[in-house]
Amino acid sequence: MGNRLSKIATRVGDDGSTGLGDGSRVSKAGARIAAIGDVDELNSTLGVLLCETLPDEVRAALTRIQHDLFDLGGELCMPGQSVLRDAQVEQLDAWLEQYNATLPPLAEFILPGGARTAALAHVCRTVCRRAERSVVTLDTQEAVEPHARQYLNRLSDLLFVLSRVLNRAAGVTDVLWLNEHRR
Repeated sequence: MGNRLSKIATRVGDDGSTGLGDGSRVSKAGARIAAIGDVDELNSTLGVLLCETLPDEVRAALTRIQHDLFDLGGELCMPGQSVLRDAQVEQLDAWLEQYNATLPPLAEFILPGGARTAALAHVCRTVCRRAERSVVTLDTQEAVEPHARQYLNRLSDLLFVLSRVLNRAAGVTDVLWLNEHRR
């Protein structure tokens, strides 16, 4: 990487445009930049969750996911490139199966909350869903590799499951939704 990031403030984007990895310039208001920004925000929210005390396995998984998301941001920054692979989506599927197997079945909807770590995982999940919507929106305008959509879809499911795992690790029960019609 060398001195690639030696100058941060270039002022080139003052006109409302930004550069992509292929050297082209696009509007900062475009769907591609929205998708890149939402993936970046997701990575940042995962960074906040990683500041908490977490089970070692969960920490390792989330750290790996942060690297995958950085790869995804790079893929979105270079139209036509494919960086994510089947193996990365399959890893999310494996974690989903592994962690979900440790949880009791859900009989009710749950609300975001419980332990602080679980609540932060829910925030990450909702940001992930927004990133997924942004990538799907971009895909209606320009082709996006299928792994990008698949990865974000699986990741939001995993973050839901991890919120439950984190509640259990903290000795806290999930917050159940109280259906008004059954009270």
